[in-house]
Amino acid sequence: MSQMDDLAFFQHLARAGSLTATARELGLSLSAVSKRLKQLEARLGVPLAHRTTRRLTLTAEGELYLSRGSLILDELVALEGGLQEARGGSDRGQLSGRLRVNATFGFGRRHVAPLLSAFCAEHARLDGWLELTNFPLNLGDHGFDIGIRVGEPPDSRLVARRILANRRVLCAAPAYLDVMPPLAAPHDLNRHACLVIRENDSDFPVWRFERDDDPQVVQSVKVSGRLASNDGEVVTRLALDGHGVMLRSWWDVHDHLASGALVPLLSEWRGVRADFYAVYEQRRHVPARIRAFIDHLETGMAGRVPVLNE
Repeated sequence: MSQMDDLAFFQHLARAGSLTATARELGLSLSAVSKRLKQLEARLGVPLAHRTTRRLTLTAEGELYLSRGSLILDELVALEGGLQEARGGSDRGQLSGRLRVNATFGFGRRHVAPLLSAFCAEHARLDGWLELTNFPLNLGDHGFDIGIRVGEPPDSRLVARRILANRRVLCAAPAYLDVMPPLAAPHDLNRHACLVIRENDSDFPVWRFERDDDPQVVQSVKVSGRLASNDGEVVTRLALDGHGVMLRSWWDVHDHLASGALVPLLSEWRGVRADFYAVYEQRRHVPARIRAFIDHLETGMAGRVPVLNE
């Protein structure tokens, strides 16, 4: 095995998180993966990981080998991509390699999946992988090229590019409006049947609002209701059936608002911003496939969700 093969193997091993997962993903036996790691450590003369069959933890030397090795592999990908573009011919401009994306279930299903489908159809040499999760995953730890996030990440090692302007919208169905208590300010929601998404152990979700004429004025309200779910689509269905008030993202409800199936509430207040960003790890050479897909996301989202009145 070449040193480059060893780097790629160890990168895969670190991202998979265990010997068992690596064996499954590479189509190898567990003993073959364990043997190869031992051979790599013997060649380098240092231990790279503490491991069991179910969990792998990198040593300080392993962390260094992974971080520096990833830079080398990125350089190689950039070099080969540049040579292919310079070569011209029928493959000129054709993207290749693996593109692994992480997004949350609702937004990922509705928008990221069809955009990735179209992108891969345009670039036949590209291998696409979309992993949907309840919560965003760490890009480096799980081997993702791009993550779709709400809000700019606090991690300075990540580059973020906004692909969709979005905010939360308070709304309800006409059937609920006919019987609802008065609603003049956010604190009045204490008297309403609020349809909440329960994604953690909190007893009371907190809904936040900004004054429409002064975004610096923010009001937070703890809300509750007898109907809840951990799934946003279920909550939207409950709202459409007239069970109460919900606070959902513009991207998710704009069709219902346009048709009149849902009606926006509290015209003097609005839900806080919840813009979507495509994020990727900062590096010297960003692979062309990553830059091109983010361009594709930004352009494609403009045609899928109406422009938000910011």
